[in-house]
Amino acid sequence: MDRSVRTELSGSTEKLIRSRRAVRAFRPDAVPHETMRAIFSLAGAAPSNSNAQPWRVEVVSGTPRDRLADSLQAAHAAQRTSVDFPYDEDMYSPVQQERRAAFGTQLYGALGIGHADHAARAAYDAESLRFYGAPHVAFLFVSDRDDARLAADAGAYMQTLLLAMTGYGVNCCPQGLLSFYADTVREELGITGGKLLVGVSFGYADDTAPVNQVTTERAALEATTTFHG
Repeated sequence: MDRSVRTELSGSTEKLIRSRRAVRAFRPDAVPHETMRAIFSLAGAAPSNSNAQPWRVEVVSGTPRDRLADSLQAAHAAQRTSVDFPYDEDMYSPVQQERRAAFGTQLYGALGIGHADHAARAAYDAESLRFYGAPHVAFLFVSDRDDARLAADAGAYMQTLLLAMTGYGVNCCPQGLLSFYADTVREELGITGGKLLVGVSFGYADDTAPVNQVTTERAALEATTTFHG
C-alpha cells in the first residue's frame, strides 16, 4: 500500500518540477516585459541564510543582448577568459563523470556531431555564447566575498527562478560557459562589483529542433540519498 502523504499541491508540484528542462534552441519571440517582472519577482521568494538574499540579477534583452553576444564570442575567439569561480574537471567523481559523458553523447548525437569531431564541438560551444538564440539572458551574481555559502544561497535562487519560468510557460537553459567571461559581462553591462556564478538564457523553445528532444535520466534515489533513523 502506498503510504506516501500527498497534499492538494503534490500533483501540480511534481508536474512543474518534472516538466522543467534545459532548452538549447529558442525562437526569437520575446517574453512580455510584465511576464518577466512576474517571474523575477516570484524568484525573489527563494530562501537564503538569515534572509540575506545575497544575489544580484542582470537581465539583458534587445540591442544590449546582441552587443553582449558579439563581445562574448570575440572574447572566446581571443581565448580571453575571466572566471570568478574556478572550474576544474577533476571536481567530478568517476560516477559523475560517467553521467556527464552519457549526456554529452546524447547532446552531440542529437546535433549530428561525432564523438571525435572536436572542431564541430568547439564551434557549437562558440555559438552557444549567443544564448542558443534566446532573446533574453539573466546573469546571476553574488557579492565579492569568496564564500561557498553565498553560492549555495544563489543556487536556491536559481532553482526557484527556473521553476518560476517553467510555471509561466517560459523555457530556459542555465549556461555555465557564460561565467567563463565574467569581465566581458561586467564591462558590457557597466557592472563594477560582484562575482558571476552563471547565466540563464530564456525565451520560448523551438520545438522543431532535434536538440530539444534530448531527455536526461536522473540517478536512482538510493544512489544519492540516505535516510537515517
